Amino acid sequence: MNHDQLQEIARQLLGGDMSVDQFATRFASGDPDTGISNLGDAQIDLDRHRRCGFPEVVYSQGKTNEALERIFQSMLDHGVEVFATRMSQEQADYIVPLFPDGQYNQIGRTFRIEQPDREPPAAAGRVAVVTAGTSDMPVAEEARETLLWTGTEVTMVHDVGVAGPHRLKANLPLLRGSDAVVVVAGMEGALPSVVGGHVDCPIIAVPTSVGYGASLGGIAALLGMLNSCASNVTVVNIDAGFKGGYVAGLIAKNARRGS
Repeated sequence: MNHDQLQEIARQLLGGDMSVDQFATRFASGDPDTGISNLGDAQIDLDRHRRCGFPEVVYSQGKTNEALERIFQSMLDHGVEVFATRMSQEQADYIVPLFPDGQYNQIGRTFRIEQPDREPPAAAGRVAVVTAGTSDMPVAEEARETLLWTGTEVTMVHDVGVAGPHRLKANLPLLRGSDAVVVVAGMEGALPSVVGGHVDCPIIAVPTSVGYGASLGGIAALLGMLNSCASNVTVVNIDAGFKGGYVAGLIAKNARRGS
């Protein structure tokens, strides 16, 4: 274990983010040199928080219930808070009774387990999540849950698409002072450009697969966002609420650190 890893674990123990039992487990299991918990079919990155700012995230789709159980338990044993995306209802039905302290978001298909007895972290920054329509809610909820996991204060603004531009104007005060704005939209994907012309922060545009046939499963929205003439708009992949929330969370965290 290198010097930086040892310091980080000591800070977690002294700060109350890791119990004495978890501290002992950290040294008794896993590979102390690589920061990996080897579960055979999964390699848990225990050092990602130090390197990248946030811990490893579990992509649930395609994993068995038993694999998720082992992964979550290993993360908790090592003092790593659990955040999982794309968890199906069937997976949740198995997992939630095993981890009663967890929170499953049925709309966003996310699952979070905070470490017990941990003080809530101070808000790392402020991000607004804006949706063009109610049909974009699943992707927006994935972004919101991701931001909450990063410790970011989140403001939600729903159903302000370009079909009724007066709705966005009425909600602009809610966007002021944000470190970043995540804009979730399908159809032609025009909303991020409009929002970008009203705020002085980065816009993370998330195209969704919502739309009629010519929307091509979100490709039309993706291309529209990539061709935005608003200089502060950047784009993630189709239906990638997690990516939009994660990038915005990093922006907010670094903005507050530098303030």
